[in-house]
Amino acid sequence: MTASTASHTPVALSKQELAFFARLGARIAHLRKEQGITQVQLAESLGVSQQTITAYEVGRRRIQVSTLPVIALALGVTVEALVAEAPTPAKRGPAPKLQQQLERLQALPKTKQRMISEVLDSLIAQAAR
Repeated sequence: MTASTASHTPVALSKQELAFFARLGARIAHLRKEQGITQVQLAESLGVSQQTITAYEVGRRRIQVSTLPVIALALGVTVEALVAEAPTPAKRGPAPKLQQQLERLQALPKTKQRMISEVLDSLIAQAAR
């Protein structure tokens, strides 16, 4: 067997590894739902299919280590929080969904940013009355 074929040979996972990927997938599903992100939206941000996200979430497919930072960023958490076996303290600062909206807003043209800012200012002023 050559080195190139060896790299494509599936590796059997131990029971512990299978359990780890099942727990990781469940955390991804929980965080995704908590953020109001669909599987399709997460798949698009990762450049994979929705079926791949489903396979990750049910623990049917291993997640490459290089993909973990991308998933963590998309879900608004750290890699440590994503793979942690024990619950981690809540992240301080804006809610991740709000943070994601702000990042999308920053990507818009300046004229659209100003328009949205004016609408937000108006709504905040109304709510404060």
